[in-house]
Amino acid sequence: MTMPFYVSPEQSMKDKADYARKNIAGLRSGVVITCEAGILFVAPNPSRALRKFGEIYDRIAFAAVGRYPEFETLRKAGVRYADMTGFAYDRQDVTARGLANLYAQLLGSIFTESQKPYEVEIVVAEVGKTADDDQIYRITFDGSVADERDFSVMGGQADQVAATLKDSYREGMTLSEAFMVALTALAGQDNGGRQNITTSQLEVVLLDRGRQHRAFRRLTGPRLEGLMAEAIASRKPEAIEGEAQQAAEPPGGEAGSGEAGSGEAGSGEAGSGEAGSGEAGSADEGSADGGSADG
Repeated sequence: MTMPFYVSPEQSMKDKADYARKNIAGLRSGVVITCEAGILFVAPNPSRALRKFGEIYDRIAFAAVGRYPEFETLRKAGVRYADMTGFAYDRQDVTARGLANLYAQLLGSIFTESQKPYEVEIVVAEVGKTADDDQIYRITFDGSVADERDFSVMGGQADQVAATLKDSYREGMTLSEAFMVALTALAGQDNGGRQNITTSQLEVVLLDRGRQHRAFRRLTGPRLEGLMAEAIASRKPEAIEGEAQQAAEPPGGEAGSGEAGSGEAGSGEAGSGEAGSGEAGSADEGSADGGSADG
């Protein structure tokens, strides 16, 4: 006679959480950051078919990392909720907070009731008339909700990327400055080293504060190339200052510090292809991150 196999609820929950957390940590991080122009979304994603960022409603956007089939299901559920709420009541009743609550309930139910949890982390953001009115909510695989301020990081080495953002972020940044800050944080997430990312390996979206409706703008092609050029140009004065400090140091001094400042200008953005390696489009991208658009 076969004895039934028993696993305590505590152990079951722990196993599921460890499983989801481990798989999400192996993905590439995505960054959501506020700036003068609105809310900027940046993530490595060489795929042009599978998107990590999507429009939910007028001034609300969705961002995710993880298995593509899973978070795409969540995105569509959010769109249906927003459309039905706006139609039945009023467009102003559709908010990022309401969507965050919806996603928390969905992910929480899946985590507790299903054998396998969703391997996703998502962010719902709503751009306001001013930066103080912006709303950013991060929802994890178990339905936990965090009300973020200024920026949020999803997936991958989130703590490391968030620490870099915290050191570099300041209020009132221009779009190009925010893009540079996000790109620098993402480029340094692998083993603490700087990895170069090109525009062809990025997915970039802006919730434009200047638009009344349909604030969602996907930045691609020449627009993204121009933003990259502006970001690089915005760092040149710092590089020049670093070189000047280096030249002023005595010959026996530590010259490395000045050089580091100057080298940063090009290394953060230029272009190796590390981002393109695993993320793009394998059919199993759902499993790690790629086809899932790296989630």
